[in-house]
Amino acid sequence: MACESGLDETAMSSIPLVALNYNTRHRLSLYLNPDTVVAAGWTLLAEEMDYDYLEIRNFERVPNPTLAVLEDWEKKCSQPTVGRLLELLKRMERHDILTDIAPLIESDCKKYLQKQHRVPPPLQDDTVGSSGGTDSSVSVPESFDAFICYCPQDIKFVQEMISRLEQTEHRLKLCVFDRDVLPGTCLWSITSELIEKRCRKMVVIISDDYLDSAECDFQTKFALSLGPGARERRLIPVKYKPMKRTFPSILRFITVCDYTNPHTQSWFWNRLAKALMR
Repeated sequence: MACESGLDETAMSSIPLVALNYNTRHRLSLYLNPDTVVAAGWTLLAEEMDYDYLEIRNFERVPNPTLAVLEDWEKKCSQPTVGRLLELLKRMERHDILTDIAPLIESDCKKYLQKQHRVPPPLQDDTVGSSGGTDSSVSVPESFDAFICYCPQDIKFVQEMISRLEQTEHRLKLCVFDRDVLPGTCLWSITSELIEKRCRKMVVIISDDYLDSAECDFQTKFALSLGPGARERRLIPVKYKPMKRTFPSILRFITVCDYTNPHTQSWFWNRLAKALMR
């Protein structure tokens, strides 16, 4: 499938599936979710993705199985790409889908590539030039909707958060330390500046590993120390998996976004996005 911008299947084979936003995935699900005898649906797509019978039966229980399969495939497959998905749809002979959503896929891929090639301003303190004087040519420091406080063991959930909040209709701008802060900075000073001056909110990802992280402890306590009302105004605790240890006492009076509750999980991402935009 070639596009007007010059993107072809070879180019798309190197673009990760995360490039496809919610609208494109939803459109795909409108084609694949209905159970019809005239066209291959989501179950055949799952089979092509090497899911077995029991796994497919489990997907049948969710409201939107196509979206669930795509999300799970991103975690299961070592290199889930847009090109690979197109290849599977071709194998299923769903040329109607390829024709209809081609413009959406091409647009998503172009936006993804543009974002990858756009170099953000360094997050170091560049207000002082090499001569020691103030450099008036320096641009305004980059700002974010939220600083993400997390430990390295929870990076997979952070990546899902990026996918759900930055690359969907929410278009939020998150500050993820391992992605957005350049090497060579003073850890404590740049973290303090980001939390206090350049991020409107702070999402704290709570887990058993979080409780053992000195960096997370510093970031959380620093945010809480910024002034009266900081708890309500700035921090949003997120619990994404069951914990064996006691929830941190310094956050117990703040409403938690709980991803572990199956009854409210479908509301989780919209609820979190609204809290960050408030």
